[in-house]
Amino acid sequence: MNNEIEIQNKIQLFENSKIRSVWDSENEKWYFSVVDVIAVLTESPNPRKYWSVLKTRLKSEGSQLATNCSQLKMPASDGKMYKTDCMTTEQLLRLIQSIPSPKAEPFKLWLAKIGSDFLDEAIDPELSIDRAIQNYRRLGYSENWINQRVKSIEVRKALTDEWDKSGVKQGKEYAYLTDLMYKTWASMSAKEYKELKGLKKENLRDNMTNIELILNMLAEASATELSQNKNPSNLTESANIAVAGAEVAKDARISLEKRGGKTITSKNAKELGIKELPFENEIDTEETF
Repeated sequence: MNNEIEIQNKIQLFENSKIRSVWDSENEKWYFSVVDVIAVLTESPNPRKYWSVLKTRLKSEGSQLATNCSQLKMPASDGKMYKTDCMTTEQLLRLIQSIPSPKAEPFKLWLAKIGSDFLDEAIDPELSIDRAIQNYRRLGYSENWINQRVKSIEVRKALTDEWDKSGVKQGKEYAYLTDLMYKTWASMSAKEYKELKGLKKENLRDNMTNIELILNMLAEASATELSQNKNPSNLTESANIAVAGAEVAKDARISLEKRGGKTITSKNAKELGIKELPFENEIDTEETF
């Protein structure tokens, strides 16, 4: 698999256990972390050792399964990205045959459902939102916060649709404009904002308060409105509009602070009472959202 292909890291859940995965948009395939799958199926205290022994056994038996698995970068518990042995759905179904586990059959059904869910969400995007809501509830977010977060995803999507129309490319150019907006309304870059909240690879917006989400939505909704009126045709024009939209939110932030209100905080989701910090992209919302 070509690592230059547009891929999306995501955390999948099987019986409340996390399984890291990557979607390869060009080949339309899911790749799953083998170690995570083994941890779920065997409940081994050392799934990496289990996989190492199993790889040796498979090779000695002449199986190409271990040799043909892909190494893709995935987030680890320390927040860093490391190359991880991954397999497609088809490869995992073969691998499961070599792992005695009472969870084998439920896991096969889960794999089939992952593929079905992805196709369903492509046809009906509302299903993706519904799934995000379920996951936020599982993590312990309040209903009020969830409502704001879901709205923020809708607002973000409207803005990125405008960027697409203007010829802005996903990836680095999206990140550039997003960072520009943070620098304008929050007076700090996305990296600095994450550092303020003690985050590494966790999703910044999943660690914002209601006020922070609202200010960010105001910036993006304003940029969308201006873009629709001015019809930019390149990155430079879109950048100017992004800054103008973010300035609306900056004015609102300063006005609230002058009146004694709190806006930007160092508190992250855990300090706000959430059970655990979700990884970036865990809730089907890339940092682009």
